[in-house]
Amino acid sequence: MTKKSIHQVREEALRSVAKIRQAIAKIDFACSGTLLRRTKVCGKPGCHCAQDPRERHGPYYEWTRRHQRSLIHRVVSAEQAQMIRTAIRNHRAILKVLRAWERETVRVIESLNRRKS
Repeated sequence: MTKKSIHQVREEALRSVAKIRQAIAKIDFACSGTLLRRTKVCGKPGCHCAQDPRERHGPYYEWTRRHQRSLIHRVVSAEQAQMIRTAIRNHRAILKVLRAWERETVRVIESLNRRKS
């Protein structure tokens, strides 16, 4: 098994980073948080929602996220929920590619270290 030169490791890492940058550049919106879809029981006597789960009111969408150390809850519309769902998915994808970017950076740094030993 042949060892790769520092130049080869660096070039491979730069190609990987270029792909990561392209993936991030395609993303329009990103946010963290959790989106819940809920149905509710109203509590009115005689309303069908109390007897039959299929008759519950809703759906209602609740978005929970952290902002400046506080937990924020918002009830959002179905249209907002669709956008939030995509933005949360995008945020998670960005975090995943950032971890890959970090791995590539560490690989280059460690290859420099091996060369000096």
